[in-house]
Amino acid sequence: MGEYSINNENTRFTGLVTSSSSPVGTSCQLRIESGPANRYRLAQMDDYSRLPRKKFLYRPPVSLILQARVSDRSLPGTWGFGFWNDPFALGMGIQGAGLRMPSLPQAAWFFFGSPKNDLSFHSSSPANGLMASVFSSQPVPLFLVPFGLLIIPFLFTKKTARLVRQFASRFIHDEYTILSHDVTQWHTYHLDWLTDSVNFRVDDQLVYTGKNSPRSPLGLVIWVDNQFAAFSANGSICYGTQENPTPAVLEIRNLMITVPDSL
Repeated sequence: MGEYSINNENTRFTGLVTSSSSPVGTSCQLRIESGPANRYRLAQMDDYSRLPRKKFLYRPPVSLILQARVSDRSLPGTWGFGFWNDPFALGMGIQGAGLRMPSLPQAAWFFFGSPKNDLSFHSSSPANGLMASVFSSQPVPLFLVPFGLLIIPFLFTKKTARLVRQFASRFIHDEYTILSHDVTQWHTYHLDWLTDSVNFRVDDQLVYTGKNSPRSPLGLVIWVDNQFAAFSANGSICYGTQENPTPAVLEIRNLMITVPDSL
């Protein structure tokens, strides 16, 4: 089996990210400072920013295991860790990444969203809190792309937005379960991304099995920010940034990614 730890040649750090060694292993702290709602704040580590999507590092079967805790149970914004395809990025060839167009989401991760967040395309109840979550999207036929651009101005009417959400759910399959443990305490998180499913464990207990598997390849992302986004069942669309009354901190340690030697 091949193993990867916190740092490899593709790792990139954004914002306030520090690492250290201790008797319990290598740890990393991601921190965003307190501040108002009108400014985006992000601390992130990833291993895909310098790569084109087709060269992202991970395909199933692959396992991610780490220990983590955060500074508050209800941090404004989002935080989490896992694998995704960075779907909303527009790459322009910087640092060798090549041209990267936006795409539909693919992800397998532990994701926390504050109450303003709601990004499930299938659930009738708000998707926020700490979730074990999977996004598995189908390829969009090229002839539909121009139509997608044309309807963007109409998304801010609830009736049209509800219809678009229903249509998008044909291509974007998402599933999740909400977790309720105390995230301010150290816990061990384990994610097994398989070819036909995703298994999530917390402290060696199976908490969810996703019945879908995201399309590969994907990259590792670990982050904390003050952003929110919602595309709710009632047709409401909103996005923006939230105030951080106090600094928001995500700490991780003993990160390990395991893949078969043949990959």
